[in-house]
Amino acid sequence: QVQMVESGGGLVQPGGSLRLSCVASGSGVSIGHMAWYRQAPGKQRELVAGISSGGTTRYVDSVKGRFTISRDNAKNTAWLQMNSLTVEDTAVYYCAGSRRRFPSMRVRDIDLELWGPGTQVTVSS
Repeated sequence: QVQMVESGGGLVQPGGSLRLSCVASGSGVSIGHMAWYRQAPGKQRELVAGISSGGTTRYVDSVKGRFTISRDNAKNTAWLQMNSLTVEDTAVYYCAGSRRRFPSMRVRDIDLELWGPGTQVTVSS
């Protein structure tokens, strides 16, 4: 059984930085696509960033230039470096993944069968 576990959330002031981590644990697990999603109160869950096993990335427009997704395939770990945070970035952040490898970066949340419980990120002064 594969579990995704996020860490690194917390409270940060506007303009600050946080680094989220996600580890996929399980015997013999090999994760293809990995992604970070977020859901703010009263809003729909949205894709923040995705990364293929080959390192191709995709970002939502609102975080481009501020957030960076990366991964270590050998460790089944992904990170989300978040800089220049704003109050609009406040949300629960979820790590998601799939054992599958997709032909493009247009991967939907319903394509991902592995989800972590989420970690709260609060940006406030």
